[in-house]
Amino acid sequence: MALHHLRLAPLALLRVAGLPPLASSRLAARHHHQLLLFAPPARPWRLLSPAARPRSLATAAAEADDTGAGSGNGFFAEESTSWGSLGVSDRLASALRGVGLARPSLVQAACIPHILTANDVIVAAETGSGKTHGYLVPLIEKLCSKSSTAEDDNSQGTVPGAHDMVLVLCPNVMLCEQVVRMANSLLDESGEPLKSAAAVCGPKGWPAVHPDILVATPAALLNYLFDYDPEKRRRERFMRNVKFIVFDEADMLLCGSFENQVIRLIHMLRFDEKLLSRAQDSGKEVSVSDDEYHEDSDSESAELSGFDEENEGDLVQGRPEKAENSPVGARKDWRRVRKIYKRSKQYVFVAATLPQSGKKTAGGVLKRMFPDAVWVSGTYLHRHNPRLERRWIEVTADTQVDALLDAVKYGLKSKDHDAPKRTMVFTNTVDAANSVSDILQRVGIPCVLYHRESSLEERTNNLQSFRDNGGVLICTDAAARGLDVPNVSHVIQAEFAACAVDFLHRVGRTARAGQSGIVTSLYTEANRDLVRAVRQAEELAQPVERAFSRKRSFRNKLKKQALQKREASLA
Repeated sequence: MALHHLRLAPLALLRVAGLPPLASSRLAARHHHQLLLFAPPARPWRLLSPAARPRSLATAAAEADDTGAGSGNGFFAEESTSWGSLGVSDRLASALRGVGLARPSLVQAACIPHILTANDVIVAAETGSGKTHGYLVPLIEKLCSKSSTAEDDNSQGTVPGAHDMVLVLCPNVMLCEQVVRMANSLLDESGEPLKSAAAVCGPKGWPAVHPDILVATPAALLNYLFDYDPEKRRRERFMRNVKFIVFDEADMLLCGSFENQVIRLIHMLRFDEKLLSRAQDSGKEVSVSDDEYHEDSDSESAELSGFDEENEGDLVQGRPEKAENSPVGARKDWRRVRKIYKRSKQYVFVAATLPQSGKKTAGGVLKRMFPDAVWVSGTYLHRHNPRLERRWIEVTADTQVDALLDAVKYGLKSKDHDAPKRTMVFTNTVDAANSVSDILQRVGIPCVLYHRESSLEERTNNLQSFRDNGGVLICTDAAARGLDVPNVSHVIQAEFAACAVDFLHRVGRTARAGQSGIVTSLYTEANRDLVRAVRQAEELAQPVERAFSRKRSFRNKLKKQALQKREASLA
């Protein structure tokens, strides 16, 4: 049955088998064996390099790879490891128990002690391993400990409004709001948040009361910092107060459309470290004049840009015009510039996928910009999670819809009839998501949509409804990264992921926080060799991206293998 409103949907050759007609369809009376023609076969996966051994690797998580430490599921730390043993105060540990976190996960046990020091830390761990609390807990602990000393300083008189802040950068509004909720859920004895958190993103403007933890998208933060400011001190005050910076979903922030904004922010933060170090060395007052701040910030950007241009290729694009006209003598090697500064800020980078091969990858950028950072690696980074049940189903044009419906019904079955059942169905495009939604609704399966073409209000309401009531969420990869929906029992790939990063984030929506889950992947003949390579990598406990060639796309690799087989047969 060909439906006009589904004809352009990119699911590969779906057959609408025995579905009741939609009232709005003018083509409902056509024969039910007619096929819907969609987009060509899926694109080859983009390259994701094998994970190289980091410069400094915290091994608490890695040691449990074979032993299944803690509870035996490879998620929780040893029973002897408590929040207190990691350096967390009783007050904060009590707040964590109040939200159901009785003890830390492996990743949290590995990264919290390092973040509590002054080290820069890079946390690369699988989805659902507890990374968000892994950085929130130690940073809130630092703010609490500084607050007690600041009270004494305030009694003696300090600069009004000066207090340490945590800045968390996230790629989208939904993730910003999620981090704020998690931070504000840690309450003290009076029921108030230990440290206040607020978001600056989307329609949200700058909070009236300055929070202890500011969560923002890069664009919203830059818009605020460079907005009209009659006093010309907003940028200086903010940069001076920020002492801890977190880059959540760092692989996305350091590449693509966010790259220029994030690199610019790093330049500004580094420049403030330079100013403070200069003031401390000279013994003069810490504050600087407006002119010096604005002129030197451009100069610092030029210095760092000089290193990027000479050594990093096109890592940073769209440089300020002043950088091009800056004196040659102003350009210094990044490492020499950094060594003469006294560090006054701490940087934490967090990601579930962190490719490191190649100078443009997020991991490659971090290795060069933060060479002394401590790396914390998760047990199943880029690898198969043994708590996942995998179901691989090859489909054709005649079986794809039936297989999809069977998979959805399979996920909605549960022995626990009281618990809401949650299934996420992923497609590669918005049109495909709309098509799947229509198909499910026609057979009486309620579902909600989540994709970028929906309004922010609609996405928020649909996601909250899915959290509260369960059911089926039809989504694109907009819902694959960062969003924490508890107890998702089943993930379905109605269309196979277009790249390894998307694949890892999709399957990471289930089997989170030590729980089990099911992943059903529908694939066509065009994806058969790709699926075989992925399954082989998982069976051998290798990173998924090792199914791909370092220097060519997967499709080119398959062509090369086919050519070699042909030549061998002719010989």
